[in-house]
Amino acid sequence: MVLPGVLLAALVALAVTSGAYLVPKALEAVPAPSATPAFGADGASVPPPVWASPGDVPGGGVVSAPPSLPVPGTGIGGLPQPTVGNTRPADALAGWASEIGTRVSIPVVAVQAYVYAELVTAQTTPGCHLNWTTLAAIGEVESSHGSVNGAVLGADGVALPAIIGLPLDGQGGRQLIPDTDQGVMDLDKTYDRAMGPMQFIPSTWKETAIDADRDGVVNPNDVDDASLTAAVYLCKGGRDMSNADSWWDAILSYNAVRPYAEKVFRVADDYGRRSKM
Repeated sequence: MVLPGVLLAALVALAVTSGAYLVPKALEAVPAPSATPAFGADGASVPPPVWASPGDVPGGGVVSAPPSLPVPGTGIGGLPQPTVGNTRPADALAGWASEIGTRVSIPVVAVQAYVYAELVTAQTTPGCHLNWTTLAAIGEVESSHGSVNGAVLGADGVALPAIIGLPLDGQGGRQLIPDTDQGVMDLDKTYDRAMGPMQFIPSTWKETAIDADRDGVVNPNDVDDASLTAAVYLCKGGRDMSNADSWWDAILSYNAVRPYAEKVFRVADDYGRRSKM
C-alpha cells in the first residue's frame, strides 16, 4: 500500500492541529562514539555487499514526508514549544501504522516510532533522506523491535523489562568499555552495557539523546526516544542516506561490523519491498 502524499499530509496536518505532532529540537552535528559497542577506529566506508548492485541503498518504504509539511514547535528560530500533555506524538500515525505493521510483521507501536522519526528528520535535516525502513532494520537486528530477552513494548513505547545488553568486558568478542555512567543508566558500575530497543551505549546516549515523545524523560528503553535519537545519529555530519556511500558509512558508524551492516541492508530492503505490496 502506497500512502498518497496528500493523505499523509492530511494525517500529519490533523496531528498538528490536535497538538500531537511535535518536532523536537535537533541536536548539533558533533562527533560521537558509535552507538553500539563493536565500533571501529577509522570509520572507513565499505562497498555494498556482493548481493547488492553497485551504488545500492535498501529499498524505501511507503512513507516520505511531504516537502511542504509544517514544522511546529521545534524550539528553533524562536518558535514556541507547545505542550502535549499525555499525548504520544507518534500515536497520530496509529491507523496507518497498524496496516503496515501487519504487512511487515513489526509491532504497531514500533512502526509509529520509526515513521515518526522519519517525518521529524525530513524537517530538521531534509538533506539526510533517511527512510523509516533503515531504522526498522536496526530495531530488528538489535532487539527484535524491543522484544529481546522477554521484553514487551507497551502502548507508551517503553520496553519492559528494560533491555540491557551483556557487559562490555572484552569477553566473547565483545568490546571492552569500562563504565562511563557510574551504572546510572545501564545498572553496571564496572562496564558499560548497550541499552534499549536500538542498543545505545551510555556515552553515545548522553551525547545524542532526544525526548521524542516529550514526556520529560530521555529514555533509551523508549522506542520513540531511541528511534529519533538513532535517526539524528545516522544523519550527523551532513550524511545523505539516499547515497550508497553515506548509507554504508552511517550504518558502520552505528556498528562497524561488515556482517551487521549487510544484515541491516537485507532487512531494510525486505521491509521496503513488503510495505509496498
